[in-house]
Amino acid sequence: MAIEVTAPAKVNLALHVTGRRPDGYHLLDSLVVFADLGDRLRFEPAPALSLAVTGPFAAGVPVDGSNLVLKAAALMAGPGARITLEKHLPHGGGIGGGSSDAAATLRALSRLWEVPLPDAAAVLSLGADVPVCLKAPAPQRMCGIGEDLAPVPALPQAHLLLVNPGIPVPTRAVFARLAAGAGTDNPGLSPMPDAPDFDAFAGWLAEQRNDLEAPAIAIAPVIAEALAVLRKAQGCALARMSGSGSTVFGLFRDTHATAKAVARIGAEAPGWWVRAARIL
Repeated sequence: MAIEVTAPAKVNLALHVTGRRPDGYHLLDSLVVFADLGDRLRFEPAPALSLAVTGPFAAGVPVDGSNLVLKAAALMAGPGARITLEKHLPHGGGIGGGSSDAAATLRALSRLWEVPLPDAAAVLSLGADVPVCLKAPAPQRMCGIGEDLAPVPALPQAHLLLVNPGIPVPTRAVFARLAAGAGTDNPGLSPMPDAPDFDAFAGWLAEQRNDLEAPAIAIAPVIAEALAVLRKAQGCALARMSGSGSTVFGLFRDTHATAKAVARIGAEAPGWWVRAARIL
């Protein structure tokens, strides 16, 4: 009866902050894709809800009701479950670890308990990235405060090199610095080409931005170091930060160039988290 699932890493290939609502929530326009690596979760029938956390990034992950996995489970009408979260994604990394875990929990418990998913408002209450993570692995254009989702034209095959320098960046602090600096009223994504090949896609993507990159670097300058290392890698068509940081990504055409870059960066910065991935 056990269900095992992967909660894939979410990567914002572009993220434009286009405004701010009166209630303080920021408006976004973002291209979101998912990678073929992530956390693992196991769900078993049990008389009550419980959560255990293992894996290389288990340290510091709460196992009480503050964890998004248990918050997601609490939204479902079910008898109980023994949940094990195997944590492989770094904390506070801008690649949706907690949000993807929550979305995977909703999907898995819906199967385990044979109950429907919560309504859209309840899902959004878990966090702005949870609705888009429910759409994984399909790439999405995410607008509004995370609730406005739309599929995107077919993307070319592409590979990512994900690098996290080991310093979490608080999302709230990044948005506060953005508001105090460049501001939040910025243009959205430009029209995306239909069925682009790799070069056309990389060219279009290079014209977009991550408006949170500069304020995140102001808080954690090591992000700029990671971007500089990526940009020197042979075959890297684009390097940018994902989400509110601190993970950065390099976009590559093929696995050979990505693997070479992983080996080089891993040797140069042995304390950093460096992983090759394929866009799903």
